[in-house]
Amino acid sequence: MSKDGTENFGTLIKSLLKKRSITMRKLSDLTGIDTATISRIANNRQQPRPYHLQQFAHHLGVPMAVLLQASGFDVEINENNPVDSDMYESIDTIHGVLISSNFLGDTFKIDQVHQELAKYEQYALTEEGEQRIREEFETKVEQVRGAGPFINELKKMHQIYLNEQTSQEIRSIIGSAILYFILSTDIIPDYVFPFGYLDDAIAVQIVAERVSKLKEKYMENGDNN
Repeated sequence: MSKDGTENFGTLIKSLLKKRSITMRKLSDLTGIDTATISRIANNRQQPRPYHLQQFAHHLGVPMAVLLQASGFDVEINENNPVDSDMYESIDTIHGVLISSNFLGDTFKIDQVHQELAKYEQYALTEEGEQRIREEFETKVEQVRGAGPFINELKKMHQIYLNEQTSQEIRSIIGSAILYFILSTDIIPDYVFPFGYLDDAIAVQIVAERVSKLKEKYMENGDNN
């Protein structure tokens, strides 16, 4: 993180607080971050951590991409509509930031996500697996505060999974993504926000593509499942 980036971040936070008519104490109440910590960050005496960025983004209504860029990371923001830019809309962008900032190093491989999903496919069709999906999904969504478009896609998958008309094959595939999201076996720890949900987002993308191809196959065979 560059010195200029840190200074830009502090200026941005002060500007957002003023624009939203929120005091540092109020932001502290909303985020659970100590007021003194917020003050140090806003006055460029402390670098923000990923958790701080997540909380600021959520409560100040600013995209993570904007905060990351202000923090000194090389993140490309949509010039036509920067306010609506969302890090979760570009997995490649997030992955690039992770690698360049040494959050992941060489430890993260997309193949690992494929392997974990494969483990959950059969479990999703068991009574225990279905019970966990029914009972624990909403709680996990609340924990992440609905962060990112991949959550909306997961909610759709959840409804499809619960639909009795859904084929076992599709339920198995969709269920694997839901269980990956629910269970604490993430390749990237969830607390490393927003990066902690990168693998969840990738898992959803993988599953969505598989289901799409499977539905195309069904249609070709005259099966509406």
